[in-house]
Amino acid sequence: MKQTRTFTAIIQPETDGYVALCPELDIASQGDSVEEAKQNLSEALELFFECASRSEIEQRLQQNVVITELEVAVG
Repeated sequence: MKQTRTFTAIIQPETDGYVALCPELDIASQGDSVEEAKQNLSEALELFFECASRSEIEQRLQQNVVITELEVAVG
C-alpha cells in the first residue's frame, strides 16, 4: 500500500511560464500555469520515488527545510 507524504512546493513565474521546486529533494519542474507547474512537480516527485533507491532518497531528502522571509537593507 502506498503512503502519502507532504512536501513543499515553491512556485515562481518565469518569462514563459512557472517553475516549481521541491526544496526537500531539490527536484524541479515547470508549467504554463501555477496549477500545471504544481501538477508537473507532483508527477516528477512520484517518478523519483518510483525509480530512486532507498539510499538515494535518504541522501537527497532534507527534513529540516525552513521557508521564511528576510528583511535586508537595500541601496
